[in-house]
Amino acid sequence: MGIIIGLIITLGCVLGGYMAMGGKLMVLAQPWEFVIIGGAAIGTFLIANPMPVVKDTGKGLVEALKAKVPGPDDYLQILGLLHALLREMRTKPSSEVEGHIDAPEDSEIFKNYPVVLGNKDLTFFICDYCRLILVGNARSHEVEALMEEEIHTIRHERMESVHALTVIGDGLPALGIVAAVLGVVKAMGAIDSSPEILGGLIGAALVGTFVGIFLSYAVVAPIAGKLKAVREAHLRVYFVAKQTLIASMNGAVPQIALEFGRKAISGHDRPSIDQMEEQLAGGPVAAAA
Repeated sequence: MGIIIGLIITLGCVLGGYMAMGGKLMVLAQPWEFVIIGGAAIGTFLIANPMPVVKDTGKGLVEALKAKVPGPDDYLQILGLLHALLREMRTKPSSEVEGHIDAPEDSEIFKNYPVVLGNKDLTFFICDYCRLILVGNARSHEVEALMEEEIHTIRHERMESVHALTVIGDGLPALGIVAAVLGVVKAMGAIDSSPEILGGLIGAALVGTFVGIFLSYAVVAPIAGKLKAVREAHLRVYFVAKQTLIASMNGAVPQIALEFGRKAISGHDRPSIDQMEEQLAGGPVAAAA
């Protein structure tokens, strides 16, 4: 919603200011300039990026439009699941706990926390490292380094579409110049025409420069920035899981280990201690609600 409102304000101010200065709106209606710039941008985007990145960019545009990021309730479910798993790992034999992490979709613990279970990548991340902890031979600093490497890999994959959009945004002003140059070439072909016709042709050519710059700085770059912010927020859940599990490996009891995870949450999304204690006191039923 923020993207739509922002685009409406931007277009309204730019076009409204242009008309207020006495400009004629129809002069900007140059469809072939848009075809040249848009077609060249899409073509170069397809040339520069493999198909998985192209598909992920389309998915990312939807994510940026919705701007849905984890909130306090989502983090409470993550912390609730980690608390339940750590408690099981401390009080029950490994053979019983392995059933939960080998088949999380059938686990009663995971079923009580649908937010986590719905995020397959996060579920696999938690299960993989719980399995390492159950083995008992791994050192905490080795597991932490492995977690950092995996999070770095996940971040690199999630940011590929952001980089692809940023590159296209940076190139749009140049593509606008290409369209403008072609328009000037067309105008030069009619150099013997009347000043009115020649002026209209030159004005149409300059529209290409305007469109390229406008799309770059007022559309593509802000959307790329929004997508980056959304995906960075979704990566935060991995740090919460990492901090909690490493604290447990270092000897912290589940309740204290959760504090390490809670502190990894951004301040405006971080649930309070009272909220977390209320969630844990309510048990899985409260978490599922």
